[in-house]
Amino acid sequence: MPSFPQPGTVTICEINREFVTSDHLSDDQAKETYAKILGTVFSPIPFEPDNLLGTVTEQEENSRKKGLLSALLHAVLSGSLRPLFQPADVKLLQDVDLHSVSWHQHKHILAFISGPHHVTISDYSDSDGKPACVLSHESQKDVKVLEWRPNGGKTLSVACRGGICIWAASYPGNVPSVRSGITSSTLSRGLSKWTLVDFLQSLDSEQISALSWSPDGRYLASASFESSSFTIWDVSQGLGTPIRRGLGGISLLKWSPTGDYFFAAKFDGTFYLWETNTWTSETWSSKNEFVTGATWDPDGRMILLSFSESSALGSIHFASKPPSLDAHLIPVELPEIKSLTDSQVIEKIAWDASGERLAVSYKDGDELYKGLVAIFDVKRTPLVSTSLIGFIRGPGDNPKPVAFSFHDKFKQGPLLSVCWSSGFCCTYPLIFR
Repeated sequence: MPSFPQPGTVTICEINREFVTSDHLSDDQAKETYAKILGTVFSPIPFEPDNLLGTVTEQEENSRKKGLLSALLHAVLSGSLRPLFQPADVKLLQDVDLHSVSWHQHKHILAFISGPHHVTISDYSDSDGKPACVLSHESQKDVKVLEWRPNGGKTLSVACRGGICIWAASYPGNVPSVRSGITSSTLSRGLSKWTLVDFLQSLDSEQISALSWSPDGRYLASASFESSSFTIWDVSQGLGTPIRRGLGGISLLKWSPTGDYFFAAKFDGTFYLWETNTWTSETWSSKNEFVTGATWDPDGRMILLSFSESSALGSIHFASKPPSLDAHLIPVELPEIKSLTDSQVIEKIAWDASGERLAVSYKDGDELYKGLVAIFDVKRTPLVSTSLIGFIRGPGDNPKPVAFSFHDKFKQGPLLSVCWSSGFCCTYPLIFR
């Protein structure tokens, strides 16, 4: 039977397919369980949860209307009204799995969106009871997505209105260089200082709502729900190249772990697989729904997708080696989502880098199962098969998972961090080896 956390309890960790719970949120139970194995405790990080529940701000709605008027004027002047027939509604952005919590690939450093214009960074290897560092800047407004730069030291990209903030840590012996013309800001915490070193400005000051780094850390892809094109940035040069396919606004972007492939999805139901050698693409589409979440397998040969109106996932398998775009879309059923929770729609997904644990949240459902995160054991043979292990319950009254993400390189097993609507970002070690 799947492990179920009783109402009034909070989940601490998984140990060999069983979830440990406690009747209150504290580090004591962690010290008695997983800390004996891992030698460390991942304390929950409090934050102000207001404005993090996916509501559309008045500024975003005004921006959308302004964007449509601008597009209308452009269409009249250029003689083409086609792009206006399918404007991406900003309200659909609430259904997309925005990447708002991110682990550094090689460090025990967690970053998450903690307010409309704020990002919180917690360094578990340098905690010593010190508070987390909160990043803010006049250029950092309406934060939507963040992601650490691979192979880039301690460098964090933050998608916001008008562009992308690039933050870097400075510490004794390492002072990051700030791009000329950037109004810099430095925030201190412990031994580390965080400096805004660059701001990559978007076209027409669009709200950036999707980010993905190439695995070598050289290129950063960005996109907006307000536009049908995405941009590939050569970050060291500060130069962006826009790439356009189709009409609809973009919902998400995902570079494959090997860098050979690139995935882009749109609100009109189309999605694109690109091979990055010549930037050739293949178009796919789903009827009456759009892709809300996407996560690659560790080998970059398969991508798992969630859809806006479905309780099942889809997996795209490549039939041959890169740069071939020959692929097949195969359904991945999660029958327990319907049968146990009575939910009809999967909300968010995250797949750990070992390929062995899948985290899934879902909309509404039975009162007993509302607001939980389901954890599945995953097998690839090579098709994906899953078995439900159990559920994670967050702290506070009626908590709901706002965002979650795995640490990709934690050596002792999957490490899942969840930001809860109750105002805590909690980390759960999943220990099963």
